[in-house]
Amino acid sequence: MSIDQTIDTTAAVAIKARMPHPAFLLEGGFDAIAALSGVAASTDLPQDLLHMVHLRASQINGCSWCTIEHSKEMRADGAGDERVFGVAAWREAPFFTPRERAALALTEALTRIADKVDPVSDELWDEVSAQFDRRQLSALILAISAINVWNRINVAIRQPAGQR
Repeated sequence: MSIDQTIDTTAAVAIKARMPHPAFLLEGGFDAIAALSGVAASTDLPQDLLHMVHLRASQINGCSWCTIEHSKEMRADGAGDERVFGVAAWREAPFFTPRERAALALTEALTRIADKVDPVSDELWDEVSAQFDRRQLSALILAISAINVWNRINVAIRQPAGQR
């Protein structure tokens, strides 16, 4: 059964965004955010890793639109249900490599930046630096930052999943 088949559309509630999406409403808004997102995608970081990072940040931020879309992207990348569903509990799930775990840890730290005095500890930095070179790490930081921008906009306007 696919992720799309597990959603009971008969019980769906009509949800409407509070306003048109700011990225599309303001001239240049979409291009600016898309450019930030595109920088990370233009590096040698695997798309499946970026999709996983995007999904995790979106889960933390409660962005329904992005959570659904990035789950679908992971599925399109070839990830099975266990990996897609396991992202929410990646620390306990056996489906992730040390590299993916480092990326997910950094995603959580940068997404929950206000939760700790030192959100990106030296220990975490060393762990991530051991898995990614500086160019890849730069791309990862920009990718996490970009998805957090998209999430925050979508949450503010209550952008419903599956709608633009």
